[in-house]
Amino acid sequence: MSRQRALAAQKANCVLGCIKRGVTCRSREVILPLYSTLVRPHLEYCVQLWGPQYRRDMELLERVQRRARKLIRGLEHLSYEDRLRELGLFSLEKRRLRGDLTAAFQYLKGAYRKAGEGLFMRECSDRTRGNGFKQKEGRVRLDVRNSFFTVRVVRQWNRLPREAVEVPSLEVFKARLDGALGNVV
Repeated sequence: MSRQRALAAQKANCVLGCIKRGVTCRSREVILPLYSTLVRPHLEYCVQLWGPQYRRDMELLERVQRRARKLIRGLEHLSYEDRLRELGLFSLEKRRLRGDLTAAFQYLKGAYRKAGEGLFMRECSDRTRGNGFKQKEGRVRLDVRNSFFTVRVVRQWNRLPREAVEVPSLEVFKARLDGALGNVV
């Protein structure tokens, strides 16, 4: 999978280089839509399947986004995190987490009845703290299993606040999830 991430970063860097050479205007209104439509899809394609589990792989993909943010004039003096906050964007790691939690919400609300049957198990608990849709965390014997979709999503899902989880529609869930993720570092 590290090879897959390296190829994705290489393709994204090539496209970003074309943007850098071909576009003279470095304003936010020009660079941000070009990055979002041409570069970021290379970094996020099928990320739930091959999502990075090692820090070096995450940094490799994040380096492409850092390079793109440096293209925007007027933000050079800010740190990477401040640039993202100024642009109203998340890091790629947070976007992967958002995508994972959105897919989990769809599974749990029945969007994928056949494919998602038995993927998650609801935890029977009468505790009043946390959300009311807690999922049971399975025990894993191997460390590599910790990066599997069902294991990594359940941990994050159980940490979500009740008002983010107990909503009827996907659009409301995404809006509340963005608010919850905005508070996470």
